[in-house]
Amino acid sequence: MLIHKSVLLEEAVENLLDIKSDGIYVDATTGGGGHSSLILGKLTTGHLYCFDQDEFAFSKTKPRLDAIGGNYTFVHSNFVNLKSELNRLGVEKIDGIIYDLGVSSFQFDIPERGFSYKYDAPLDMRMNQNQELNARTIVNEYPYEEIVKILYRYGEESFAKQIARGIEKERAIKPIETTFELVDVIKKSLPAKVLRQKGHPAKQTFQALRIAVNDELRVFEVSIKDALEMLNSNGRAVVITFHSLEDRICKTIFKEASTLDIPDGLPIVITEDAPFELVTKKPILPSEEELTENNRAHSAKMRVIRKR
Repeated sequence: MLIHKSVLLEEAVENLLDIKSDGIYVDATTGGGGHSSLILGKLTTGHLYCFDQDEFAFSKTKPRLDAIGGNYTFVHSNFVNLKSELNRLGVEKIDGIIYDLGVSSFQFDIPERGFSYKYDAPLDMRMNQNQELNARTIVNEYPYEEIVKILYRYGEESFAKQIARGIEKERAIKPIETTFELVDVIKKSLPAKVLRQKGHPAKQTFQALRIAVNDELRVFEVSIKDALEMLNSNGRAVVITFHSLEDRICKTIFKEASTLDIPDGLPIVITEDAPFELVTKKPILPSEEELTENNRAHSAKMRVIRKR
């Protein structure tokens, strides 16, 4: 049985600040529906828009949401299309939005999706299974230099060059088709002392490939900027990240939005505030209890911003 346990569930919904029963809200990453369920349960005449590009995940979540109420619309689209999709549905402004950027358990725990180094499966890693680009294509067709760039930039992998050389050497003999074949290449490419260290040696490479396949960092940056633009006064955006690259983008955009751009040294009396206010000066982290109950919560950070 597939179970997705949302991280920072209560904290995230609480930080949308007393959800208005008639408000317009967006779950940009519906996944297993944990956050959507809590938001939907607080609405009467309001409406929730549930984005997810993974039709399988939503098919599992739909009965859960239907049991709560019908005040929601599923939008089968990547959240990079947030603004255009909401505008198409007649929505110009929203009262709150939540992003849970972690990969859904529906994706990690289904071997044939090819996200995990724990299961032997075809190399895939597509969140949207209708798109063409997958991990197999990157591993077998991208040039050495591009693979190095992906592993270093998205996985912060110190041995990016060695792993890319190992991939190049192996695929010259035969294509690398499965997750376990890739894991073997990675292990052969790393020094023995690294293999003895704690943690799986393929973790950073798999993360990097997943980010590249789904263009995760670019689409998040575009989407969160559009979301801030669409917020009503006093509306909030809640973002839960799971690795430093996502968190860095979120932190930078939130800081820029909550800071007035006034050149140093000008004799100006500031009489206005920045358009946004940081609700969380530092990220909210999972409690000790949640860390014990949910191993996937360990790298989670939550940031919240409010439109004045």
